[in-house]
Amino acid sequence: MAEEAILGHLEKNEQISDSGNFAAERGFDHNDVVNVIKSLHGFRYIDAQAIKRETWVLTGEGKKYAAEGSPEVQLFLAVPAEGSISKDELQKKLDPAVFKIGCSQAGKNKWVEMGKQVSRKVQNVEDKVKDLLLQVQNGHALSKEEISSLKARKLIVPQTWKGYSVRKGPNYAPKRKKAATDLTRENLQKGDWKELEFKEYNFNAKGQPAEGGHLHPLLKVRKQLKDIFLQMGFEEMPTNNFVESSFWNFDALFQPQQHPARDSHDTFFLEEPSTTRELPEDYVERVKRVHESGGYGSRGYGYEWKREEANKNLLRTHTTAVSSRMLKALAEKPFAPKKYFSIDRVFRNEAVDRTHLAEFHQIEGLVCDRGLTLGDLIGVLHDFFSRLGMSKLRFKPAYNPYTEPSMEIFSYHEGFGKWVEVGNSGMFRPEMLLPMGLPEDVRVIAWGLSLERPTMILYGIDNIRDLFGHKVDLGLIKRNPICRLGIS
Repeated sequence: MAEEAILGHLEKNEQISDSGNFAAERGFDHNDVVNVIKSLHGFRYIDAQAIKRETWVLTGEGKKYAAEGSPEVQLFLAVPAEGSISKDELQKKLDPAVFKIGCSQAGKNKWVEMGKQVSRKVQNVEDKVKDLLLQVQNGHALSKEEISSLKARKLIVPQTWKGYSVRKGPNYAPKRKKAATDLTRENLQKGDWKELEFKEYNFNAKGQPAEGGHLHPLLKVRKQLKDIFLQMGFEEMPTNNFVESSFWNFDALFQPQQHPARDSHDTFFLEEPSTTRELPEDYVERVKRVHESGGYGSRGYGYEWKREEANKNLLRTHTTAVSSRMLKALAEKPFAPKKYFSIDRVFRNEAVDRTHLAEFHQIEGLVCDRGLTLGDLIGVLHDFFSRLGMSKLRFKPAYNPYTEPSMEIFSYHEGFGKWVEVGNSGMFRPEMLLPMGLPEDVRVIAWGLSLERPTMILYGIDNIRDLFGHKVDLGLIKRNPICRLGIS
């Protein structure tokens, strides 16, 4: 309707000077007219020039007073023509806001005598405020003084009106031709394709976004780390068992049964099944002996080792439990040097905050060979971390129950401008290795770090809950860039 009216008007007239007046004269909604003008202008049927006008419109309060009358007139009419009314009774008759404003304005206009009793001072009043509001509502112009008075009472606000003036365009026609979007079989058979006007292709238009899977940042960093281990000749350990016995998680690592890490405040123990079904008995006996009375040059811990503690099932607290199984399997065969690594999930009963979760991922690497020394460990660490882009390393002596010597690993972070702890390392103790049956001259060097910390640094994430867990924004998964760990 609006399109036919616009094109038909331009067929007989030079222009439409004001789209607002045009819409009002023909009973169209101005927004509908504007949409049609934009469409016709896009196809060059018409040329449209934007026009703007500053107008005033009523606020919600202004609309109310335009319908019901100004507060001062409402208050005046509530006062009896003869006699007076108590202020409390008058207040009950009116809306609280109307009463408050009405008292102020009616007193200012000297219409009423205000006190404990309220009475009229004049018999008739004119509601000029309502009249002005109705004029604004009907689009009539007001003087500056009238605008200022209504504006001061917040009964009107300015509004920019936008419309168009319209002339014929280069492609003008009294009726729009519908542009064809496809060349069909019927067009070819009938031959009407010669008269068809085809819609132009927009080669700059973006297509529908391709929906598909997206890799989590942790998976991207994990893939890079796995590639680095494989480049260094390491073999991946099977880490598919989240549930582990306390024996392989703690006892086989020469970690005493009274160690704080074995408390329920730090470890998740299983209710069902609560205990493991079987353990290698001869190996269990050797582990028990080295805990209680030592051996292999060690005095042990000197306590009564309990089998029921070793049998308890738990969610593994570190992937070193997998390392202990792999080394025991290695000891049962003719010895051959090995390099193992693992990257998988572990669980700790920790309070959740911006840097800690109850589950996270541990990266672990170990080298098993004859005659290895602390110097070999430091050299392997420099090689490994340089492939992560961390060439500046420092080492600090530390304590671990199953490694001696032990070292914390620090790297200089250029962005933070300071040394940051990036991992832990050490040489597995003889009390751990020799009960397994490994030759006496075999040494194992190992190190570990979390997967989350380097990922957070690489992707600029300062809260681990934004990286891993149920609160992660799926937009992060879709938008995060490719991970490239550089070789320095």
